Amino acid sequence: MFYGREYELKKLERLYSSNNFEMVVIYGRRRVGKTTLINEFCKNKKTIFFSALESTLKENLSAFSSSVFSYSMPGLSANPDFKSFTEAFEYIEEISENKRLILVIDEYPYLASSDKSISSLIQNTIDMKFKNTKLFMILCGSSMSFMEYQVLGYKSPLYGRRTAQFKILPFDYYDTAKWVPNYNFDDKALLYGITGGVPLYIEKFKDSVPLTENIKENIFDKSAFLFEEPSNLLKQELRELQTYNAIISAIANGSSKLSEIASKVQIESSLCVKYINNLISLGIIKKETPIAGKIAKKTIYLISDNLFRFWYRFVPPNMAAIVSGKIENSYQKSIEPFLSDYTGLVFEEMCKDYLLFHCEYLPFDIGNIGQWWGNNPLKKQQEQIDIVLISSDKKAAMFGECKFRNEKVGEEILNKLIEKTSLFTEFKPKHYCLFSKAGFTNSLIERSKKEGILLFDIEKIYR
Repeated sequence: MFYGREYELKKLERLYSSNNFEMVVIYGRRRVGKTTLINEFCKNKKTIFFSALESTLKENLSAFSSSVFSYSMPGLSANPDFKSFTEAFEYIEEISENKRLILVIDEYPYLASSDKSISSLIQNTIDMKFKNTKLFMILCGSSMSFMEYQVLGYKSPLYGRRTAQFKILPFDYYDTAKWVPNYNFDDKALLYGITGGVPLYIEKFKDSVPLTENIKENIFDKSAFLFEEPSNLLKQELRELQTYNAIISAIANGSSKLSEIASKVQIESSLCVKYINNLISLGIIKKETPIAGKIAKKTIYLISDNLFRFWYRFVPPNMAAIVSGKIENSYQKSIEPFLSDYTGLVFEEMCKDYLLFHCEYLPFDIGNIGQWWGNNPLKKQQEQIDIVLISSDKKAAMFGECKFRNEKVGEEILNKLIEKTSLFTEFKPKHYCLFSKAGFTNSLIERSKKEGILLFDIEKIYR
């Protein structure tokens, strides 16, 4: 069953209905569902679908020829090969001159690596031929840096030829939950914390089976797809895997500052930055600074990919049990008791997403959202605020705390939050919101009505 992507499908259909030449660029990390989206869009439409090979130009031309003639001459017992891509594109011009036709080139970076001139050829063909046809062309790729710089970038021959582009992201927590309607809210949140909304990962979990059993079967089993997935993704994208593994492990185990990470990995900070930037470009690591106040020397690095964060947090310490097939005891002692704490950070991101997508609850237009950490000079200690949401005019702010625990949140949490926000004298007025897995005490609920405090439990954010 196809879930989500309503915005992308609606926009693609609108472009398709123009009946003019279109060139759409679709890109995003591996496993995120780009090809599935394209296939859904192409249903019941005249389509030539070509998936480029990580091979030679000759092999790609032969495969492209087969895709074209399978569409235009389906009865042939053996498809001929075009002599060149120039000839192939001339043929496509002919068959799309007076009728709508979709041409999909999936894994475009593979084709471009087999022929350095292909982007220039496509650019010239668009300018001289395709722009006068009814061709709907889709270039799709998983190499984020290639698609952003070699297809969309201003130095690319294809710059300015696209009519639309879609960066396909993983599903948010809300759409992820649609895949597992029979799970309770806690399990839906943990599932999102493991899969990060990546469709191929979510598919591995069946809500007819308890989540605990799904986790053991899909991650803590040496033959499982997700057990090998982080390693396989790194191998596909990077070299020097030992260094990258060490960096991710250091961050997963609490090192967030550059100096701390470099020290753990035992490399110079300047070199460590280069490795980290590569991981950032792949969407595995993210760089964060406090949303307000002075940010010098406060940059931290976090794991942004949930599967990587879960895997590096729980798999390495339990590798012996996994390899030996004796995970049951280890799971009960060293994994299950810590899953709630792990989901707490995931819950914070879910709460931020909820505020962004449900702006009707907010007293101002959103300018920026993030978290804050820094020194409290009055108490001479470090403070942290889970959510800081600044208005578009930068005059007002909303501050929030997120608690993923079994106890109801009471007034003491609100009081501590208000006390911490005394550091922010630049914002007037100040608003407050609290998120809680287990709900709120009656006294806090009554106070919230009087003071305009926004309260959200986990059921609310899943409605």
